[in-house]
Amino acid sequence: MRKIRKVLLIVGGLNWGLVGVGMLMGVNLNVINLLLGGVPTLEAVVYVLVGLAAILKIFGCRCKTCMASCASCCQTPNTGAQA
Repeated sequence: MRKIRKVLLIVGGLNWGLVGVGMLMGVNLNVINLLLGGVPTLEAVVYVLVGLAAILKIFGCRCKTCMASCASCCQTPNTGAQA
């Protein structure tokens, strides 16, 4: 799940960067649109997946696999201090 999210975020980020550069140059550099422009539904699905990947990155994934792998990094050391 993390690898897919990472790829989607990279693809989305690069695509939006190219869209911005293309707008400044007056050229269509939207790679997703250029690759999938003939299939608007598939293009929309890619944009939705990129958006979902961003939301997961912001709020974190709560699935059992991700929570188990984060269990060791989220534990606070026992310092003996009382809360």
